[in-house]
Amino acid sequence: MLWNTILLSLREIKRNVMRSFLTILGIVIGVGAVITMVTIGGGATQQVRQQIASMGSNMLMISPGKRLGPGQSAGNVPFKEADVEAIVREVSSIAAVAPVSSQSIQAVLGNQNWTTQVTGSNNQYFYVTNRTIATGRQFSESELRAGAAVCIIGETIRKKLFGAQDVLGEKIRLQKLSCEVIGLLGEKGQNTMGMDQDDIVVVPLRTLQRRVTGNQEIGMIQVSVQQGASTDKAKQDITKLMRERRHLAPSDDDNFHVMDMKEISTMLTGTTQLLTALLSAVAAVSLLVGGIGIMNIMLVSVTERTREIGVRLAIGALEREVLMQFLVEAVVLSSLGGLIGIILALAASVWLAGFLRVPFVFNGPIVFIAFLFSALVGVIFGYFPALKAARLDPIEALRHE
Repeated sequence: MLWNTILLSLREIKRNVMRSFLTILGIVIGVGAVITMVTIGGGATQQVRQQIASMGSNMLMISPGKRLGPGQSAGNVPFKEADVEAIVREVSSIAAVAPVSSQSIQAVLGNQNWTTQVTGSNNQYFYVTNRTIATGRQFSESELRAGAAVCIIGETIRKKLFGAQDVLGEKIRLQKLSCEVIGLLGEKGQNTMGMDQDDIVVVPLRTLQRRVTGNQEIGMIQVSVQQGASTDKAKQDITKLMRERRHLAPSDDDNFHVMDMKEISTMLTGTTQLLTALLSAVAAVSLLVGGIGIMNIMLVSVTERTREIGVRLAIGALEREVLMQFLVEAVVLSSLGGLIGIILALAASVWLAGFLRVPFVFNGPIVFIAFLFSALVGVIFGYFPALKAARLDPIEALRHE
């Protein structure tokens, strides 16, 4: 019985192909938009998590100054090398500590120049920030102690200054400092803030302090917490230690801040998920519009087929059978729209993921829910026209012209 009803529905849809397509267009757009938004949003969220993870493993960033808001701080009191040594000595859950000082400097090679970020640190910096040396080597202990004129460059610097030329053993000039290139960092690309992580030159910390900045200040301390250890506990221990070393009274506010990369990851993923939800909700309005379109066309269909309904009722068809016929027709229409929307959405998601350079993340549950919702739209908006058809008076229906 149900199968025959479905076949009758498909026959009616085939009889008015153009009208049926225009009827389900709202469903197609709604389902397609929702699935596309959720898929691309899921890919963006995964990319954020991957990029945060690539910036460092269990990393804490300790910066001077009281945090006022995004990118703002006040009361900067730089760190000293003794602060770094104290963290290594006093905080047991630390895997690596890297003192970092940075300055924007123009790098020059022959007639080529490029303004870049020069970072002074030690070999722990590569571990904390999850960086690898593609070719060459890290700094030797003697180079770190003496503040030798050596550097390790990023892929962007290699492209801008050297092109296809071999970089190892060559010398570049950073202001008045001429340093030998001893290594090339592995490529990392842009971070979540859109900054190029390969546009960097790393030199020993003492080299930067003695030959560039002319002071012993440390702008930031980056800490990697041991695997399995609590980053919250490490953060508390570091905060307590820094307050003691900076002689802050219990009533004083911190004149530094410790940032956990997990907090940044949670904030950014939360933002992308919220935006995805909002965009999906806006897209879902198309489903409502599509449902109204289905109700409208089904009411027209009932009017057009009044005599047919009268004949069926006159020869013994039950009201529930007529109700089922028109209800199934509405559900088939909306489900067909859902299937077309799913196909178009997956194709669009694959293309957009490549265009936006985010991972394609297939979300099976949202595809199933979108299809189920499209069928539910057919039930809800098809019920009233079907009920109207079932309650027609057979005699009046047969008189209808």
